[in-house]
Amino acid sequence: MTYALHGLSDQRPRMGSEDSWTPEASSTVSEDDHASALKPEGTGAHTDKSRSTTAVSSDGGSIDVAYAGAFEKNNARRKSVQVVIEKSGKKGRYILTADDPEFREIIKSGIEREAEKLSGKSRNRIRDLVFTRQFTTFDRQNPRGSQSPFHGFFTLFWLAMALSVVKIAAQNYKSFGSVFGRAEILHLMVDRDLVVMLATDGLMCLSTVLCLYLQKVIAKEYLNWDRSGWIIQSLWEIFFTVTVIWVSFYREWSWTHTVFIVMHDFVLLMKQHSYAFYNGYLSRVSRRRKLLQQKLEQLEDLKAQDSSVPTSPVGQTTSTANLVELGHEGLTHRRRSFGPKYSTNLHKEHSEIASMAKAIEAGEPLDAEQIEAFHRVLTTEITILEEELRGKCTTTGKCYPKNLTFYNFAEWTCLPTLVYELEYPRLERINWWYVAEKSAATLGVIWIMIIISQAYLYPVVIEIVHQKEAGMSLEQRWREFPWAVFDMLFPLLLEQLLAWYVIWECLLNVLAEVTKFADRGFYGDWWNSVSWDQYARDWNRPVHSFLLRHVYHSSISAFHLTKMQATFGTFLLSAIVHEVLMFCLFKKVRGYLFALQLSQIPLAAMSRTKLMRGKDTLGNVIFWFGLFIGPSLITSLYLIV
Repeated sequence: MTYALHGLSDQRPRMGSEDSWTPEASSTVSEDDHASALKPEGTGAHTDKSRSTTAVSSDGGSIDVAYAGAFEKNNARRKSVQVVIEKSGKKGRYILTADDPEFREIIKSGIEREAEKLSGKSRNRIRDLVFTRQFTTFDRQNPRGSQSPFHGFFTLFWLAMALSVVKIAAQNYKSFGSVFGRAEILHLMVDRDLVVMLATDGLMCLSTVLCLYLQKVIAKEYLNWDRSGWIIQSLWEIFFTVTVIWVSFYREWSWTHTVFIVMHDFVLLMKQHSYAFYNGYLSRVSRRRKLLQQKLEQLEDLKAQDSSVPTSPVGQTTSTANLVELGHEGLTHRRRSFGPKYSTNLHKEHSEIASMAKAIEAGEPLDAEQIEAFHRVLTTEITILEEELRGKCTTTGKCYPKNLTFYNFAEWTCLPTLVYELEYPRLERINWWYVAEKSAATLGVIWIMIIISQAYLYPVVIEIVHQKEAGMSLEQRWREFPWAVFDMLFPLLLEQLLAWYVIWECLLNVLAEVTKFADRGFYGDWWNSVSWDQYARDWNRPVHSFLLRHVYHSSISAFHLTKMQATFGTFLLSAIVHEVLMFCLFKKVRGYLFALQLSQIPLAAMSRTKLMRGKDTLGNVIFWFGLFIGPSLITSLYLIV
């Protein structure tokens, strides 16, 4: 089974180095028409040469568990590096690309250091993530996948699924006279409240537009994001989530309806949060730029004092002579010393730029040299703030606040990512044959999941429910617990794998193609995980990127937590969300999934001990054992107790 799920990947599992997040690498070259269709909007020719990846940090942080010794095996000098030679647009010139994990890690680290050096990012700014074009591992457009030596196991896996469905259909026909059997699960999905559930989902999507209008009000400075804006947004997010959960309880929906509506609620919640807090941050940058522009205008109205007249002591603090010599580029490199990008209260701010603003506002005497230095600093600061508002945009039409349009918000709602940016790498056109292929795969896999659930899971669950309804004591039900675990062991593992495949490989690729979204790094090779923290990073990249920016780094900047505290807080939030989903499904709080989610922290720490270090096969066995027995164990506990 592991080989079958390894599928099209021929890479060894990679571990991120300390304080970094290892991206999934994939080829940007396709043998079909998508090779020419890919065109990143915001990165230009430089990005066209990139062969990796999604959500690469530009400031070097991550949900951080140290990975000491992850590359110990490769410390020796490399004898060779695999390279790919591609033709460029110019005659006689070629692009040489190294498709090597370690080489990419070196390049990524260099890019991060250079980006930090040029922009002077501080701990308090919004986490910057880099999106580049790539394909998912199991996508037929991915050359690395189609050339994998494990391609045959992938074919075998789906052939086994097809034969299993045929076998179940034959048994149903023999027992019930129909290939569909009794189809109780299908009736659960369509017989009651299907239209009501879909209408609720539509209203849920429409209600998210409140975030857009809130940001418009903030952009026009009727509200301040620092004061009331973020409070209104947070209260709305709480109301939004609680209302949807209440509706699912009030309508007494089946588990199929509940899973869909609650999970979509969480997706829209994360999208709203990312949209609001990123634009809220940009509103602070915009207000600061406007404030500094006013100070610059005041400075231009000042007249230089004679050198014999005592001037402002700020000149000595800011080393005006040196600032004049540095020029614009030098000042850009010195960006960090002038002040944060988001502060709008210069009276409480302790920075060089605040001192200059106070001197200008107070009308302190300034000589010509000081005025020139102040002018250079303010101009450079305003330029940097304008670059922050422009982000990765290649045109000014999408810069803040021009991005606050209904079209932009609707497009963002449909994009298969949970981290808001002003611009993403996009395709030039849509391949509708590809959309049809992935849509058919989505429906086909869902149908297989229904058949497997009906044949192997529904009878076990119904038997346990009947035992509880018959008044069987907890002690008697505990005797059935081991058998329930064993009965659901293989079916639940298979359902988990198919559910992951239909969402992260099929559905997200459909959304990506329809929206021309080029970065398909929705997952990494999590099946090769040697620790649970690696699995947490790789199996669901969109959620990982969201947690990285809006939970981990935000908690460090807002609450001044340590990296370990922020890591624990991130896992704690994830555990709470998973337990809420179990509460909606089983209508009771037990905390089993909550406890197992938090147990990933000590398990990740154990994987870094001397006992486990360097033992990748053992780590992968432990990982698969947990993934194998976990779903069955948890489901049995919630059903029986």
